[in-house]
Amino acid sequence: MPDRAAFARPAPEVAPLLLGARLTHRTPDGAVTVRLTEVEAYQGQGEDPGSHAHRGRTARNAVMFGEPGHLYTYFTYGMHTCANVVCLPPGSAGGVLLRGAEVLDGLELARSRRTTSRGDADLARGPARLALALGITLDDGGADLLAGDAFTLDLADEPVGTVRTGPRTGVSGPGGDAAAYPWRFWLEGDPTVSSYRSAVARRRVAKA
Repeated sequence: MPDRAAFARPAPEVAPLLLGARLTHRTPDGAVTVRLTEVEAYQGQGEDPGSHAHRGRTARNAVMFGEPGHLYTYFTYGMHTCANVVCLPPGSAGGVLLRGAEVLDGLELARSRRTTSRGDADLARGPARLALALGITLDDGGADLLAGDAFTLDLADEPVGTVRTGPRTGVSGPGGDAAAYPWRFWLEGDPTVSSYRSAVARRRVAKA
């Protein structure tokens, strides 16, 4: 089990450390373990326009301002849950979005949760798929990933391969600036890494 101090640092420093890490979630249905292959870093208030914490603490993002090593979950597109690892000491805010992973154990359970998957490499490719394969819901927000209860998170103890960096996926506006925020990290050549997609500009519809 990693020391909590390992997560009490800025998210761009923590993010590459999570590549190759093993995350296990135990539920009444069983346990699923994944190996993380793709993550994105998000900083806090006033530092990162792409972060949920950029404008300060709210009921939604309060976990990000809490103890590092906990799970921050949020709902997106009205249908998907995404999962993050909280960084920095309490009172500050940062998080690492879990974007892609390889399912190592609990394969049949992950398949049963991801019935539309095109193959095993697709089970946890993308943040919403990853959360679903692990059985993570909004109710898991705030869970301690380092307590060894429902969750266990173990960092890789050896080099995991070539790490690549680039712009974050689907982040619009200033937070999508590739030069300022090259905070997507992934393992080169791994089939469970998602495809990069830039943000889609929203079109304004003229009202009659």
